[in-house]
Amino acid sequence: MDLKELEYVVAIADAGGISRAAEKLFMAQSSLSQFLARYEAELGARLFTRTGGGVRLTGAGELFVRSARDMLRQYQQLKAELKEADLSHSGVIHFGISSFRGGALIPPVLQRFRGEYPLVDVVIHEHNTNVLNRKIAAGELDLALIALRPGETPAEQEAVLRDEVCLVVNRAHPMMEYVHFDSAFRPWAELRDAARFELLLSNPSTVLGAIAEQELEKLGLRPRAVNRDLTAAFAQEMACQGLGLAFSYGSCAVRRSDVEYVSLGRTGYFVDLILVFPPDSHRTRSVRALQAMIRDFYGGSPAPGPQSQSG
Repeated sequence: MDLKELEYVVAIADAGGISRAAEKLFMAQSSLSQFLARYEAELGARLFTRTGGGVRLTGAGELFVRSARDMLRQYQQLKAELKEADLSHSGVIHFGISSFRGGALIPPVLQRFRGEYPLVDVVIHEHNTNVLNRKIAAGELDLALIALRPGETPAEQEAVLRDEVCLVVNRAHPMMEYVHFDSAFRPWAELRDAARFELLLSNPSTVLGAIAEQELEKLGLRPRAVNRDLTAAFAQEMACQGLGLAFSYGSCAVRRSDVEYVSLGRTGYFVDLILVFPPDSHRTRSVRALQAMIRDFYGGSPAPGPQSQSG
């Protein structure tokens, strides 16, 4: 038994069919079929039942695949530990973050990290929170910075920053009549007043879209929203041009003299930004170093964002 054979069996189980697995493994279907027949014969057990749509694990197959996954995971952990023993601090980190927030927060950290660890390559994976969570669970990323949904508590996490959800308002927009400037921080307005106007919304599958939908539902509001599936960056730019009101994050605010970033209510609405890691994973020295640098860079403080352009 070698690791390649384990990878073949796990690939067939994940794909649910030999032909689909062969495509992902870049090998001929006939070769993979012959391997499986020979391998089952050597084991003396059927791992898969053939069906009209592909294959299904037998009881023995489920036991085998569960153990195979453990062995492959242990092998990857061993490789990581051996790499960590190399005092040159070389290696690769796969880091996940959303494009919208990442462009605002991460480049300064990476600049400092590269200065201290020039031999470590950081590969950025830009996805929304749902995709990042799936990739973390699958062990495809070493760490990711995501916004924590209300009520969620991931097991492997570390809170590093608080980000404010705010409203993007062009100063020529009639919404400005409802904006208050009596706060020492950002101007504020009630969501109920914002719902009088057209809103530019993101898909509820995103954290920002889910927060907007949740808070509007709490108030029993059904505002006019022609666009309900915009990326956060696109919605923000439309709002900057006065084409509606968009929800954004303080960390992603753009300093413009004709735009206000308005808090939701006098006290504001905040989300925690957390670093998440694959479950039961070994964190290499370089991953721990990047984790510490992100934590030290922001120190759990509110995310940076422009103050009011008025006054």
